[in-house]
Amino acid sequence: MILFWLLAVALIASAVCVITASKPVYSVVALLANFAALAIMYMSLSAEFIAVTQILVYSGAILILFLFVIALLSSGIGAFSLGTDRLPKISTPALIAFVVALVSIAYGGAHAFAHVIPAPAANAAALVGDADAFGSVSDFGATLFTTQLLPFELTALILMVAVIGVVVLAGDHEALTPPDPRKLAKLRRLEREAILREGESR
Repeated sequence: MILFWLLAVALIASAVCVITASKPVYSVVALLANFAALAIMYMSLSAEFIAVTQILVYSGAILILFLFVIALLSSGIGAFSLGTDRLPKISTPALIAFVVALVSIAYGGAHAFAHVIPAPAANAAALVGDADAFGSVSDFGATLFTTQLLPFELTALILMVAVIGVVVLAGDHEALTPPDPRKLAKLRRLEREAILREGESR
């Protein structure tokens, strides 16, 4: 129960930091902490598969997508200021994060097979992770491809339509038609004028 309350406080605090952070990168870091706390909560509920999926999909894919979007939106605006070197200051937080991760892994490994959960299948005394046990990968896969097959296929279709829509919207339609020589000449003249103005300002 103490672990639940600690994780609940961490989840709420990290969610508030996502909304109130002054910079988008700080929001992404707070969101990473939120996903990690949620995965640990899944581990405490003996849902190892969902915990691993939470880390792989959300922390490993969605957050990287957010970081790429932030990097691309901030590119081309102006030169980045180097600022101070903060790399020497990261050793202490990295050590704390490593110790917390190590303790979490040790706790999960020690209590993974300590509790026997009754399963809805015939094998009621199976351990978590065994076949026909509640929360096991085999039970999850059997449910996903039998009783929940239609929602799974519909989700895949919706994602495929979204991917095709992004490709169509972001496609280069002008590459199919030859460029206008007058527009090219105008662009080159504007580039030369911008270079001349930059040289005069210096």
